[in-house]
Amino acid sequence: MTALVEQWGPDAAVGAVDGTGNRVVWSDDPSTYPLASVSKLITALGCLVAAEEGTLHLDAPAGPQGSTVRHLLAHASGLDFDTTKVLAAVGERRIYSNTGFELLAEELEVASGIAWQDYLREAVVEPLGMSHTLIEGSPARSFSGTLSDLLALGSELLSPTLISKSTWREATSAHFGDIDGVLPGFGTQRPNPWGLGFEIKGAKSPHWTGRLNSARAFGHFGSSGAFLWVDPDLGLSLVGLGRRDFGDWALELWPRLADTVIGERFAGGGQRSR
Repeated sequence: MTALVEQWGPDAAVGAVDGTGNRVVWSDDPSTYPLASVSKLITALGCLVAAEEGTLHLDAPAGPQGSTVRHLLAHASGLDFDTTKVLAAVGERRIYSNTGFELLAEELEVASGIAWQDYLREAVVEPLGMSHTLIEGSPARSFSGTLSDLLALGSELLSPTLISKSTWREATSAHFGDIDGVLPGFGTQRPNPWGLGFEIKGAKSPHWTGRLNSARAFGHFGSSGAFLWVDPDLGLSLVGLGRRDFGDWALELWPRLADTVIGERFAGGGQRSR
């Protein structure tokens, strides 16, 4: 495992956590890393907390005509990647959209009556003890955090405490049927399942998770070279952070990292902590 992490780069941080909170860290740097689109996991979880509180309603109108909060979370609103242009009818295609998540944050702010940044801090970051996570810039791609903080998020997404189990099951299940769409970096997927903010592996191949990950694995990766996946069937979450932009190297390395971790199941290497 150490050799694989070294292929990533000298300042990569990689760790895993299981459903009971046991952690293994193979490489760490206590400084903060750019999360890029892994930021969306924090924004999505904040929206789910707001939905359970009755502050934000998943089926309330948001985005293009006919779209809802649920459509924005599942990248099914038809919005373009980074403009307000509408490229498809609502629910017709899975179009990955940063704009959609920026609109989500606006909806959260209006519904809650407080700045969306403050809401995410109070609803997600502070309860999970993510004390080094910075909530600033775009809610789709601009946050930063440490490995320890992201492992706390991975643990939460394995065994939720901020939302109910039923909301978690709904959020990590595919929405709006077997619609097709492009998974950034991996091309068109038929279908391209997505939950409420969480990309779902399903039958996608190739994929940034491993061959040994189950079809129920979910999470996100970012252009900064960050990723977090959760596999509920394996009871395992893996986090990787670095300062090497996503590229062909990740397509080859990340699945190998995943399969190695799954194969070892915390055996050997790393430092175990609670």
